[in-house]
Amino acid sequence: MKILVTGTAGFIGHALTLKLLARGDEVIGVDNLNDYYDVQLKKDRLAHLTDHDTFTDKRLNLEDEEGIRSLFQAEKPQRVVNLAAQAGVRYSLENPQAYVSANLTGFVNILEGCRHNEVEHLVYASSSSVYGANTNMPFSIHGNVDHPVSLYAATKKSNELMAHTYSHLFNLPTTGLRFFTVYGPWGRPDMALFLFTRNILAGLPIDVFNHGNHRRDFTYIDDIVEGVIRTLDKVAEPDQHWSSDKPDPGTSAAPYRLYNIGSNNPVKLMDYIDVLEKCLGKKATKNLLPLQQGDVPETYADVSDLVADVGYQPETRIEEGIAAFVEWYRGYYK
Repeated sequence: MKILVTGTAGFIGHALTLKLLARGDEVIGVDNLNDYYDVQLKKDRLAHLTDHDTFTDKRLNLEDEEGIRSLFQAEKPQRVVNLAAQAGVRYSLENPQAYVSANLTGFVNILEGCRHNEVEHLVYASSSSVYGANTNMPFSIHGNVDHPVSLYAATKKSNELMAHTYSHLFNLPTTGLRFFTVYGPWGRPDMALFLFTRNILAGLPIDVFNHGNHRRDFTYIDDIVEGVIRTLDKVAEPDQHWSSDKPDPGTSAAPYRLYNIGSNNPVKLMDYIDVLEKCLGKKATKNLLPLQQGDVPETYADVSDLVADVGYQPETRIEEGIAAFVEWYRGYYK
């Protein structure tokens, strides 16, 4: 297929595009190489993709309405995976406008491109952050997510609502994927595993928020990618049993679906750090800090719908995933 992927220089976009190219798809890749984190890392990810004859690299901002319109008209992708976004819970407290531009204005431009160019299926990144103040575990796509605790989460919830509107009005099949704490080789430098590894190797203390009492559904990058591809290949359809009297948030009478992609196995942050210390052969000095604004103390994904609909459940253990990350990190940074 001809697939448009946004955020191809990003962590998930890079890994997904490699897998799509390997199976024979043609990929139109979009990224703006912004400086939210190390641009060289993004360029090095892209270098893996530009070697392929079936990959086209486009430098573009999602909020560039005319640029996105022209791209869709010229390329006519069959399917679209929107991964580009302004990421990060804590940064949304400092620079909210960046989230409005990329995650809201940018996303409506993607929706318009799909609407006017007969795209068969739009798959887009949502986030486990949408569960916000919820404490009913495991988090289910069929539960209410009306209480976000960060602007980042609010923009991701907004994406789900915007997608549903286009599915309803224009019969555009859309699938939103709520990713749970993704980690692995080529990961993001602003995320815990990267920060911990860098500081431990440098002999510096690591900041451990919520006094180490976090529990996270850490999900390995290969598991995320497999989930994205399986849902991309299964075009969203209307739920024939959906009832407006008892509306199910996870499905619709329109061609609209939501899925959690998580390990379905929350891990204590201190246990995660312990595995990392063993892989590095070095103990961490821990700077225990209170819960950060916008953070949630625990995440836990119910993936039963993912299993039922596409037959997939993430299964990589943190011992394997962290070891793979450490091997990559040592090699990349020498």
